[in-house]
Amino acid sequence: MEKLRVDCTARTLTAFGETVPCAIGRSGAIAAGAKREGDGATPIGEWPILGALLRPDRVAPPRTALPWRWLRPDDGWSDDPADPAYNRPVRHPHKFSAEKLWRDDHVYNIIITLAHNQPPVRGAGSAIFWHATSPDFSPTEGCIAIPLTRLIDLVPRLTVGDLLIIRP
Repeated sequence: MEKLRVDCTARTLTAFGETVPCAIGRSGAIAAGAKREGDGATPIGEWPILGALLRPDRVAPPRTALPWRWLRPDDGWSDDPADPAYNRPVRHPHKFSAEKLWRDDHVYNIIITLAHNQPPVRGAGSAIFWHATSPDFSPTEGCIAIPLTRLIDLVPRLTVGDLLIIRP
């Protein structure tokens, strides 16, 4: 089990002996127990890596031990605490609010899914992923993001159960 570390103050992620710049939530980092839906904060804690979602028209099939699947244009992730599928993948159209995972901006070309808020507690935050940064490293809605080229390099080294450790 590999421990990957995010330093929210330094805005860095360290994995496999390398440190890269990262973006965190627009509201900074917050204790996981205080995390709320829509607050824009990155939850502090240790989050096991679960798998990956990949955009087939933008990245090659990975060589990885992670379970993964191709994203589809109708993929979403429920962010509505009233939804029985809250903080789980869904398909659009969806009768509750759900983030669209098929995006034009390239930040979701690769999505590493994390065990934050699993099993889901309604309102405790959804769709906390590890994904690619925007070109200007703008803050996320609560996720961790690193440059796409670095994420592509790391995916083959990741395994289920590796921990993404997020510290203030």
